[in-house]
Amino acid sequence: MKRTIQSKLLLACIVVSLLSCIVLFTGAGAQTPAIQNAEGIYENAGDAVFYLRALRSDGTVLAVGSGAVISADGEAATAYHVVKDAARLEAILADGSALKGVKLLRYDELTDAALLKLPARVDSKGKIKLYSMLLIKEAALKHGERIFAIGYPLKNTPIITEGIVNNPQAEINGRDRVLVSAQVASGMSGGPAIDEQGRLAGIISGSLRTMNNIHLVIAASDLRQLMKT
Repeated sequence: MKRTIQSKLLLACIVVSLLSCIVLFTGAGAQTPAIQNAEGIYENAGDAVFYLRALRSDGTVLAVGSGAVISADGEAATAYHVVKDAARLEAILADGSALKGVKLLRYDELTDAALLKLPARVDSKGKIKLYSMLLIKEAALKHGERIFAIGYPLKNTPIITEGIVNNPQAEINGRDRVLVSAQVASGMSGGPAIDEQGRLAGIISGSLRTMNNIHLVIAASDLRQLMKT
């Protein structure tokens, strides 16, 4: 009788131990992505960033900037001021592929956020080719977080810069902006600001004349709101 009770207790302990291991394993799989350095960020995110040209009706260039793909079927984000008043939009991907017929889906002039749709692509066998994409950060940014900016100052010259979040919610000209110290050059507007886990934390919007080396980023929350519209 005593042996039977001991056996049952031993079996119960083994079951509890196994369940604990399962819970720990499941929890480990649900952890946030690993922290990356600039090299890792660019390696994983570079293919989802593209060069963007806004053209007039006569084919001349109105503006140039950057964009970031946010869905595998080609939905993308950029800054509205890059595409404002454009008759046509063209994108050039990281692999050099030129895409015509890029569409402006919707925009919010107040936040400067804009959503685009890249054309569907097919491979040599006629199958749909998915786009590399960035996941959008859910949590709000915090003071001091590391941040990376990727964009195209020149057509064939993507760059990455690194800085921190100087202020996650600053009121600039009547609208909220994220302020970052990651350097931004002309042509990077519309490109992604990426957190150290490789998630899209915002869209590059511009620079502040009154603060040296402080730059404006459209918050991911503004982008998500536009996607719901």
